Amino acid sequence: MKHEIKFTRLTQIDPAEILSHMSDPRVAEHMPLLTFDWDADAVAKFVETKEQHWRRDGLGHWAILVNGIYVGWGGFQKEGGDWDYGLVLRPDSFGHGIRITKQAIEFACADERLPYVTFLLPPSRQNLGALKRFGANFVGEIDYDGAKFLKFMLKTDGS
Repeated sequence: MKHEIKFTRLTQIDPAEILSHMSDPRVAEHMPLLTFDWDADAVAKFVETKEQHWRRDGLGHWAILVNGIYVGWGGFQKEGGDWDYGLVLRPDSFGHGIRITKQAIEFACADERLPYVTFLLPPSRQNLGALKRFGANFVGEIDYDGAKFLKFMLKTDGS
């Protein structure tokens, strides 16, 4: 079956879908910064914060659709001087992660604003083979907002 992946804005998604997604305890397992319960106000604040990144930087996190169905959110967000890639999928859509990331990396390679991208993964993530296959290199462990992450970098400018 062909899986059409489309990136769109989070404002195009029913807030109830985002609430259902982000309230699933399986999503929080690998999100050490997710330390609160989601409700309608949290969704509204989340979407507005992501929209602020788009206004400020001209790029940000997308809502991700597969065959027209919301499966999660992710994309590139400016973190200090780095463009960080993140992906948060619904548990029933975890299998789409590599295809979605491949399409996002193709986007990054075509966008001259992104000479490289970073990935911040919690130490709980055990399977890092896909990052290595994409060509990402381990940079080191960092502390971000009081949580430890593994930082990887992938050059996207062909150098």
